[in-house]
Amino acid sequence: MSLPVAPALSEASALVAVLQRASFTKAAVELGLSPARVSELVRNLEERLGVRLVERTTRSVAPTAAGERLVERLGPLLDDYQSAFNSLDDFRAAAAGTLRLTVPPPAADFVLAPVLPRFLTRYSAIRLDISIERAFVDIVSRRFDAGIRPGERIARDMVAIPISDAMPFVVVASPDYVSRRGAPKTPPDLTSHVCISVRHASGALAPWRFGKGRRMVEVQVDGPLVVTEPAIAVAAAIGGVGLVQLPLPYLAPDIQAGRLVTVLAGCVQPRIDGFFLYYPSRRQIRPALKAFSDFMRNEYRRDRTI
Repeated sequence: MSLPVAPALSEASALVAVLQRASFTKAAVELGLSPARVSELVRNLEERLGVRLVERTTRSVAPTAAGERLVERLGPLLDDYQSAFNSLDDFRAAAAGTLRLTVPPPAADFVLAPVLPRFLTRYSAIRLDISIERAFVDIVSRRFDAGIRPGERIARDMVAIPISDAMPFVVVASPDYVSRRGAPKTPPDLTSHVCISVRHASGALAPWRFGKGRRMVEVQVDGPLVVTEPAIAVAAAIGGVGLVQLPLPYLAPDIQAGRLVTVLAGCVQPRIDGFFLYYPSRRQIRPALKAFSDFMRNEYRRDRTI
């Protein structure tokens, strides 16, 4: 049976945004509308279809079975609809428009942040919308133009461009801590030291790993502080709370300033693989994305020659 009045595109877009973001507030930000307007659009769609599509509570938003089935079909259609208009960018003289990127914190802090002022000055008609997320994100279903992740986590059907070298981990402590407690000589010595732990987005504690032969082994550490943000761990280490193992870029300024010293420097430690900018290969690349891709590639090449 056909519908007496076809649902409006704005209603469909609101539903997809709400269920993909699992939030009326986040959907409102994405769509540039008020939360009340987004709620009204979804409610109008439900009334038009005569089917409940969204389960709402004070703490959560989730699709009903009908809503989940509808979004599975609507998501790609809306994506293609937007891509059709985005393809007109090819006829513009200059790169322009909004680029939505998903980026993990280390890449945001140490790869993107240093170069963004130069990029935005050079491409004043491009607007970057950057979402900082620790967990892996499906850029297609979340409708991002591109993402940045370590190479090992990128699907083979993506275009992937290297934009940074690997980031090695190091263990550090404050000079005060070393003077009071001494420095560990081998990884097993860490069991008798105070250590600061970092918790992943998954809830698991980041293991302390060291090379042994051709493999990495974990050392169980303990201490009075567990954090989810490296900045807090660095500040605590500077204050003498204990040892911490983090990627070197988080620690380099304080090591150079003498606020932290490296320990176990002769031990093999893990590293974060180099970061890549990636995007779906099946789509025609927009001028704005091409400009950003070329810029990041050239910045990486320039840094490697300095």
